[in-house]
Amino acid sequence: MRINRSAGSVDQAVSLEPLESPRTVGAPAALSAGRLPADVTSFVGRRRERREVKRLLSESRLVTLIGVGGVGKTRLARRVAADVRRAFEDGVWFVDLTAVPDPDLLRQGVDYPEMLAQLIADEMGLREQSRRAPLQLLADHLATHHKLIVLDNCEHLISACAVVASALLHACPRLHILATSREALGINGESALAVPPLPTPDVDRHHEAPDLILYESVALFVARVSAADPSFSLAEDNPRAVAEICRRLDGVPLAIELAAAWFRTLGPQQILDRLADRFALLDLGNRAGPDRQQTLRACVDWSYELCTEPERLLWRRLAVFVGGCELDAIEGVCTDAELPRGDLVKVLAALIDKSVLWRDGHGEIARYRMLETIRDYGLQKLVASGEQDQLRRRHLDWYQQLVARVRAEWLSDPRGDGLNSLRRAQPNLRAAVNFCLGELDQPEEALRLVTTLPWLSWWGQGGFGEGRRWLELALTKAHAPTALRARALLLSAELSLGQGDADTAIRLLEEGDQLGRGLNDAATVIRADTTRGALHVFRRDPQAAVEALTQARDALWGSEEPDLDQLLAVLLSLGVAAAEIGDRELADACRTDMLAITGRGPAFQQALWILSLIAWTLGDAQEAGRCAEGFLRFTRGHGLREPYGTAWALEVLAWVAASQRRHRTAATLLGAAETLLADAGTSVAAHPHIIDYHHACEQQIRDALGPSAFDDHVRHGNTGSADAIADALGERREAVATAAKDSQTVLTRREQEVAELVAEGRSNKEIAEALVISPRTAENHVDHILTKLGFTSRVQVAAWVTAQRAD
Repeated sequence: MRINRSAGSVDQAVSLEPLESPRTVGAPAALSAGRLPADVTSFVGRRRERREVKRLLSESRLVTLIGVGGVGKTRLARRVAADVRRAFEDGVWFVDLTAVPDPDLLRQGVDYPEMLAQLIADEMGLREQSRRAPLQLLADHLATHHKLIVLDNCEHLISACAVVASALLHACPRLHILATSREALGINGESALAVPPLPTPDVDRHHEAPDLILYESVALFVARVSAADPSFSLAEDNPRAVAEICRRLDGVPLAIELAAAWFRTLGPQQILDRLADRFALLDLGNRAGPDRQQTLRACVDWSYELCTEPERLLWRRLAVFVGGCELDAIEGVCTDAELPRGDLVKVLAALIDKSVLWRDGHGEIARYRMLETIRDYGLQKLVASGEQDQLRRRHLDWYQQLVARVRAEWLSDPRGDGLNSLRRAQPNLRAAVNFCLGELDQPEEALRLVTTLPWLSWWGQGGFGEGRRWLELALTKAHAPTALRARALLLSAELSLGQGDADTAIRLLEEGDQLGRGLNDAATVIRADTTRGALHVFRRDPQAAVEALTQARDALWGSEEPDLDQLLAVLLSLGVAAAEIGDRELADACRTDMLAITGRGPAFQQALWILSLIAWTLGDAQEAGRCAEGFLRFTRGHGLREPYGTAWALEVLAWVAASQRRHRTAATLLGAAETLLADAGTSVAAHPHIIDYHHACEQQIRDALGPSAFDDHVRHGNTGSADAIADALGERREAVATAAKDSQTVLTRREQEVAELVAEGRSNKEIAEALVISPRTAENHVDHILTKLGFTSRVQVAAWVTAQRAD
């Protein structure tokens, strides 16, 4: 054990290995035995967090678990304390601070360190009669003891906890404290660990029951339901409902357990259907637990009461955002005379400290989000305050300005964050459109927002279905014969083409073109020529496409202030049409013009997937592959999610791989492209001008591999677009080779044996029986394997072992 006795430091280390003797010679029995409540339900998951807390306890004498109410801080602290109790010869003591009466005292701004010290002393059975103050008495008694004290629920007495913890740690060099709180204690030497919600499945993907149970949130739900009904299991009719319940509840353990309690009355789908008002549904809890944990509302009420009035005000206002937001949006929507901009960051930081708000990731641009449970609560408070309509109008205005600004600037933006900012804002844009079409009842505002979005924001991301729905709803309400309506009709026609709905596209094009020409609106006429050219491309009439698109291009270049976003759309479509007729000179001219308006900056990089199609059509497989790989590297490096553009880049790379006789890789890439196109609401079949290349590639692979092997590799690609991208860029092969090489020294011989058994699907108990070791030792080996290989699940270990064998 390393002890630093320097003044002001409590950051001292201790080994958490079991000690020779469980007690200190001569220590009073009451002070040596320890007291830790036993768990009455099974502990599920948290393998990584348990390992990390133990590591922190070995390096620091004060570790604080912070997180939103109901996230499982107490259960995690108790489990870790049980894991390490043999390392503390004088015991582990659990102190529940909800026993301290607090509301009236807090409102007076009074903290009570001495009351807290007395509570800790009482929990330890220290009843010495003395005139000394409780804190001094406690410090004297603990001065030579090697103990772990768990201080649970510090948030309502945060200052008192900080005073007591600091005093005890300075006076007692062998004392360790593990605290739980909704905010850190904020004293020297503290190691704070944020406890996240449990991982939840992506409900947009199909999950088989064996895969679904690997998500800790699902495992918790199933464990609690099975405790009430042992016959329950994930079956064909319920996995999706269970996955959606866990996602809707943000993976918060308290909420999941409260939902599972309803299984005695309702089935999974019925529970899911009633989660629209989660606070009304989740009102069955543990009647023996603290009041604040008996219902979900009580748990969140507790957090709300601990906030100051400015913090409550910002909490309510932040609830208007959907799916997170950034600081500039918060400044634009939430600040006013009541909450000045100069105070915002301080109040924002306080909400983060109290675990009401989370900062997403650690990129250059800070992004903030609330769990949906916390946001729903804030919305109810916002409605009650009477501010909802005002805040939603501010929200709409801000996102309209964002869209207009990005459209004007994204082509020349050297950072390339314009379209990415719109993708991050997608949930808020959706909320703004719904507000226009619903409560605000101003469909023209919705049309203005949607038609202002840059062209590549539709075609890279592939938001065809949602865009068409927005436009259809708004157009049925906005009947006035305006240029705005004409532009909306033409955009809807283009999105229909993206889904292969040519008949609808023709009808909308004719209506929009006729309205634009009747209004003599030059910009709308150019847009109509662009849409007509795209229609000819999709209908495999490239010569007619070249004529219409050339007309649109010349009109734009002749404008005093050409719409560069529209010009980019024209040049890309014209390049595709030129390649179809074999006019390399025209295709090269389009590329030159693109460079003139974008340079080789981010806007150009985001169009590379189209240039790869052009290059392939012109017979330049090498250039096609370079463009497709360049697009994938750019989008991944900038964190862009573009399923439509990514699908076509992978499709082109599949054609290139097949031409190089790399048939297995090609089949996998076709499968990944197929899945991504489905995510974008379309398919290869919807693109008749490209489908011949796809069919030729598919036939070549089938002939080389055989139908069965072809189907197997396509299915593999269907389930892992990220792996397919890594394969396409050559990264996965390199990673597997590196892992296989490193494994010879990374894993011990025993760990390698355990990994092989994990790959066979053996449980820890079965591994222990096979190797004649204890189940606890088997569990430790699995923990070490996960840590050394950087994995989080046994499934990853199995995949690694399989790859190692193949190598």
